[in-house]
Amino acid sequence: MTAARPASALLTGRFVRLEPMTADLLPDLHRAIAVPDVFSGGYGGGPAGLRADPDAFSAWALTYYRWDELPFAVRLIRDGIPGPVVGTSTLADLNLQQETVQLGWTAYSPAVWGTAVNLETKLLLLGHAFGAGFGRVSIQADSRNERSRAAIEKIGGVFEGVLRREKLRADGTWRDTAVYSILAAEWPGVRAGLQSRLSRFTGAVETHAAESASPIQE
Repeated sequence: MTAARPASALLTGRFVRLEPMTADLLPDLHRAIAVPDVFSGGYGGGPAGLRADPDAFSAWALTYYRWDELPFAVRLIRDGIPGPVVGTSTLADLNLQQETVQLGWTAYSPAVWGTAVNLETKLLLLGHAFGAGFGRVSIQADSRNERSRAAIEKIGGVFEGVLRREKLRADGTWRDTAVYSILAAEWPGVRAGLQSRLSRFTGAVETHAAESASPIQE
């Protein structure tokens, strides 16, 4: 066994800074992702899982996120200065003996869809996981969320199959889950691809209306 529990630490890139999630950040996260466009793709159990009220959202988040593992808030960086929280992502289901971890619970404000935010978040979290000795990182999505599945494949996730009737949605229906993975041996190529795509972005991330590119929502 070579995997070790990754540190709960700040992860800083050019465009975003990932901060260990705390309850104090939930109001900022609510402002970023508590909108129908985010939950319509299956996040948080789907549209019925959306809590638009800040207090209700915070109560939901305290049970939804994997607080005993490694949840992060995603914050923009502009000219070296921390900006607003625009999303969240998590490393969880840490199995040190089997050297596996899941990268999930990911959502971003529609204002940053199609920007460098998701690319750099994935670069930082995948690097954090593989740097800790994990051999396999899984990424999952609702099987019906074709845009999220395409985004996972575009960053280098390899499709493994569909887990049928795997998770209960907020409306009481059952979700089939599409499973992807990236292995340690594949990481150098995936990393190079992410870095190449990120190199096309210059300057700070500018928020804008949602376009065709969607966030990965597990």
